[in-house]
Amino acid sequence: MKILLIGSGGREHSLAWKIARSPLLSALYCAPGNPGMASLGKLVALKDADIGGIADFARKQEIDLVVVGPEAPLADGIADRLKTISIPCFGPSREAAQIEASKGYLKDLCAEHDIPTAAYGRFSDSDAAKAFLQKMTAPYVIKADGLAAGKGVLIADTLQEAELAIDEMLDGRFGEAGTELVIEEFMEGEEASFFAISDGETIIPMVGSQDHKRAFDGDKGPNTGGMGAYSPAPVFTDDIQQDVMTRIIEPTVTALRERGSPYCGVLYAGLMIGKDGPQLIEYNARFGDPECQVMMRRMKSDIVPVLLAAAKGELAGACFDWSDEAAALVVLAANGYPGAYEKGSAIKGLNDATALPGVEIFHAGTKLAGSEVTADGGRVLNVTATGATGREAVERAYAAVDQIDWPEGFCRRDIGWRMLERE
Repeated sequence: MKILLIGSGGREHSLAWKIARSPLLSALYCAPGNPGMASLGKLVALKDADIGGIADFARKQEIDLVVVGPEAPLADGIADRLKTISIPCFGPSREAAQIEASKGYLKDLCAEHDIPTAAYGRFSDSDAAKAFLQKMTAPYVIKADGLAAGKGVLIADTLQEAELAIDEMLDGRFGEAGTELVIEEFMEGEEASFFAISDGETIIPMVGSQDHKRAFDGDKGPNTGGMGAYSPAPVFTDDIQQDVMTRIIEPTVTALRERGSPYCGVLYAGLMIGKDGPQLIEYNARFGDPECQVMMRRMKSDIVPVLLAAAKGELAGACFDWSDEAAALVVLAANGYPGAYEKGSAIKGLNDATALPGVEIFHAGTKLAGSEVTADGGRVLNVTATGATGREAVERAYAAVDQIDWPEGFCRRDIGWRMLERE
């Protein structure tokens, strides 16, 4: 099989790493890919936003399957475009991808189908939004309706902060993503991520994981795209997983099918697990980053047959096989992230780090300068490790981090603390 993988981050590197192990694979193309993916497939100089260019390349190369990593091409209709030229695509249509591309769309769908989530209101007018705040109690959750690279959610502790957030959002802080906003009640509990794959009819559950969104130890500092992750997540008991499937995932797939936009791809449910059971915070229409990376480390079975079956609507009977080992991931980020940061600094010691037992490093924001790996983004490296226990996985990951020589980077030193407390 010829497979084209779209994207250039750590999530895509881990997918390439897993896909490259499939005996079904004859050629892997990565558009645009990153330096870490170069040894796994051929890098193609196409940006993930170039829908037409991707479709033309897939047609000319007779690609058998396109796997879409990031959310933006899905929201722009890449799956729809590929369908017109009869190329299977693992990823939802533009309409189905609205579950991530529009938070208001998702909240309305939840309300219509009794999917447990926070009470909310949708607004494009500042005065109406502020009036709605008066009916709520702190803390206040303000969300940009559209895609904002994981940074469009603001939690305000006071009414004044919430009103300022509304003004900034509607005044263009997040561009087009913030022309409409959603205000939600604050949910209490423990955040976790759950993934399932669907072809519009059949649904295959994957596994739970948890990430660390705040920049600094102790869950302090601003939200980021994710500073670390681990799987399995002890908070996901068998009962919780069944509850998520029955009350959240299955009704969502049914609702989208009934709306005429059957969901093909991975459903990433961001959940709050509290005293009333799991509630949906949000959906993403693609694998999580960095959660995907730890799931790929734990997946024993070949991923390619499942991706292809989902894309073709033939998922019935497919399944995954998972390792009992734990996996942990530590993000090495550029100093200053998620604010301003510098690019171009050299990263050394990667070979020493990857030589350690159970360790794989996925590139997220790197660039080659000659033969030297340099930083080219905010989240730069994903240091992953597996182990017989969560503690062993975490210790191995940090041992690898300590082998990397990059003074211009930083990481959190408490990744996996919830898992370790339970162990």
